Amino acid sequence: QVQLVESGGGSVQPGGSLTLSCAAAGLDFSQFVMRWHRQKAGKERERVAGVSNTGSVIYYADSVIGRLTISRDNVGNTVYLHMNDLQLEDTAVYYCNAGLNNMNYWGKGTLVTVSS
Repeated sequence: QVQLVESGGGSVQPGGSLTLSCAAAGLDFSQFVMRWHRQKAGKERERVAGVSNTGSVIYYADSVIGRLTISRDNVGNTVYLHMNDLQLEDTAVYYCNAGLNNMNYWGKGTLVTVSS
């Protein structure tokens, strides 16, 4: 059974930092593209970052370039999202996603709240 478990969410003031983790189990992690998505209240889910299975190709949404960094550990089966200079508009539930061919798995999400 595939499991993706996010952690590291919480409350932070504008300008603060958080690191999210997503621990994967039940899949051949090193073969999967890993992505972080987020969903703001009342909005559709959006992709914010992705990393190829080897880590050689990385994608960022325009809104997070320079502030968020995705990385992965293929030994520890974990993908990270390092978030710096957080802004009010970064408040959302952040979801981890694993994709390979027609396989697509999601975690349950972790809430990040940025408020003053």
